[in-house]
Amino acid sequence: MSTSLLYHAFGLRGYEYVRTEYSSGEVIFGVRLPRDQWRCSACKSRAVTSRGENQRQFKTLPIGRKSVQIVLALPRVECRQCGLIRQVEVGLAEPRRSYTKAFERYALDLSQHMTIQDVAEHLNVSWDLIKDMQKRNLQRHFTRPRLRALRHIAIDEIYLGSRQGYLTVVLDLVSGVVVFVGDGRGTGALGPFWRRLRRSSAEIEAVAMDMSASYIWAVQRHIPWAVIVFDRFHIIKLFNEKLTALRRQLYRQALTAGAQQVLKGTRWLLLKNPEHLDPTRHEAERLQEALQLNQPLATAYYLKEDLRLLWEHKDKATATTFLEGWIARAQASGIPLLRSFARTLRQHDEGILAYYDYPITTGPLEGTNNKIKTLNRQAYGYRDLEFFKLKILAIHKASYALVG
Repeated sequence: MSTSLLYHAFGLRGYEYVRTEYSSGEVIFGVRLPRDQWRCSACKSRAVTSRGENQRQFKTLPIGRKSVQIVLALPRVECRQCGLIRQVEVGLAEPRRSYTKAFERYALDLSQHMTIQDVAEHLNVSWDLIKDMQKRNLQRHFTRPRLRALRHIAIDEIYLGSRQGYLTVVLDLVSGVVVFVGDGRGTGALGPFWRRLRRSSAEIEAVAMDMSASYIWAVQRHIPWAVIVFDRFHIIKLFNEKLTALRRQLYRQALTAGAQQVLKGTRWLLLKNPEHLDPTRHEAERLQEALQLNQPLATAYYLKEDLRLLWEHKDKATATTFLEGWIARAQASGIPLLRSFARTLRQHDEGILAYYDYPITTGPLEGTNNKIKTLNRQAYGYRDLEFFKLKILAIHKASYALVG
């Protein structure tokens, strides 16, 4: 076996081939570092004297299904320039690692298409070793995302179950990159993000989020110049919750069993957009029957449909007039749930209409949250929260993130 083959096949640069052995189904290559390559690991001086050697063994790229080990007699040298006795640096592997750099690159390439367990079984190593490789690689590239170029961001929380609880996620709406993952929810979860943001000197122009009081307070305190844009889908979702509560209330108040039967099963019909009603199941007819039976429900339903048009106007002035009219109709309806929602819109009208200045939503972040849930579900949860957060920070480009 030639020294050039060591370089081209296994990425070993600067080492000489010595021997080949076969043991317990493994291929073992012996290599050595030529004398002219000895350097002091502290000052890099060539003026060194041999002081023995340590034998090291490193796992490297397999040959077919056979594991391959590299055995290296690593010199210890005394430096005549700085006076220290040190081991010569290992060029083929990272410090304190039992595998070569080429083996790590190969394992990371496989990780883009296979689960950690699959990679570990294929390479005949432990699950923890592959997970450690992935974690260190993610730390090198994603520990501190750059914030200086941030202009438009979205903030939202995601619930991952009783064991892991909530995470708060911040997304760059321009690049689609997750730039921060915080523990929990509320103002405390965003504390480290604000500290890094101040040091970055980023000039954030607009923030898309829901109408959470804690997020509003945090943004106004830390980046008061940024425009808050309340997400249109959260607003519709909030109204749908009011509509569902009204239907449930009217069902309980229905005087006859027939009226209850008409209202029963109409929840999803009320929440569906009219164009999505299924004609084969006569959903439009069933919905119309329920609306004719109960005037308050009909009022709430048609107000819901009108509210969808708030974000379809040609300019902010027209949208402002429309919103004022919608609020007036909701307050005049006499329905407590609608009047309460109208007051909420009145209190947040500036952030709602800010959409016409900055047409951004948390939609991209909602899509990212779905990927995060899939990532967590397919891995059956993560014991190492730091590793999970690194996976999230890399989710925009790591195809293995959705594998396991």
